[in-house]
Amino acid sequence: MKLSVSFKDVERHNPIDKEFERAVAKLNTLLQTYEPDLVSLHAVFSKVPRIEQHALALTLTLPTGTLHATASNAHLRATCKKAFSEIEAQVKKHQGRLRKDYEWKRRRPKPRTAEAFS
Repeated sequence: MKLSVSFKDVERHNPIDKEFERAVAKLNTLLQTYEPDLVSLHAVFSKVPRIEQHALALTLTLPTGTLHATASNAHLRATCKKAFSEIEAQVKKHQGRLRKDYEWKRRRPKPRTAEAFS
């Protein structure tokens, strides 16, 4: 996976790097079916003007589409966790659509009525 990380008006911290690496490793396990050269992740950490919050914008480019997630919070680690959980949910949904899981979903059996037992 190609990584691109930008910091705008935010200092780089060691705990954020660890959290980011953990989240990227988790995302890599979901994206094992793709060629590593074809997958790119662009992350932008920034400070929200006028309020004391940090924002993270993630753009994941896959051969089958582009996914985008944003999150903002007062703490950088919480922002990172929130954005990555959102992008992971989008990846799972995207892969489900590619596999056409909606066609294979089992339907619930119709409930039996009391007349059938009589």
